[in-house]
Amino acid sequence: METITQKQVGAFVAEDFRTAAVFNKYGIDFCCRGNRTLEEVCDKNGIETSELVHSLKHVLNTKTDQSIDYKSWPLDLLIDYIEKKHHRYVEEKIPVIKQFLDKLCRVHGERHPELFEVNELFTASAGELAQHLKKEELVLFPFVKKLVKAELTNTPMASPGFGTVKNPIAMMVQEHDNEGVRFRRIAEITDHYTPPADACNTYKVTFAMLEAFEQDLHLHIHLENNILFPSAEKLESKLV
Repeated sequence: METITQKQVGAFVAEDFRTAAVFNKYGIDFCCRGNRTLEEVCDKNGIETSELVHSLKHVLNTKTDQSIDYKSWPLDLLIDYIEKKHHRYVEEKIPVIKQFLDKLCRVHGERHPELFEVNELFTASAGELAQHLKKEELVLFPFVKKLVKAELTNTPMASPGFGTVKNPIAMMVQEHDNEGVRFRRIAEITDHYTPPADACNTYKVTFAMLEAFEQDLHLHIHLENNILFPSAEKLESKLV
């Protein structure tokens, strides 16, 4: 029987997203690196295991109606939700944040040269994410929806050109990891989005938007890595 310390971080968040706040507090990546156990992340980050377990149990034992059980959703509904909420968010926010970062570099770059690296990292992320979202929307997501339809109608599935759903999923997970690394660096450079003492309102708003963007990306990646992708692989194995 699996003990709580051997349970993967991503599994906690998949079952109850409120635990994400606990992992954030301790600086634990629950989305891109959600496949590590509690024991592993505690050893890696120098965290007292009993302290983390206590914090998680406190959240899990607190009754609430606010937690959304994404795991109970049909996969096609989850895909539509990811596209309409998270993909649309990325597409809408990237040009706005980019405009603000460009302005900050022009106005404050001389006193705060770290802004140039933040801008460079975010620009790279914007380009990669644009391609990433299209690969999901045009290749991976339509195939998963076909799997759902095949199960509902009890019809056979033709093998896709990419062999198995595990192949595009592996690519998507790697790209998620790349963005996780990039945003951890942005958070490090900005002191976790803390504006400097001489920051103007534009500076403060830009950092707030960057932080919100990262938080949305965390939930976005979590829904895919820890819920959608494993469920799609299981469904394919049943049908093929």
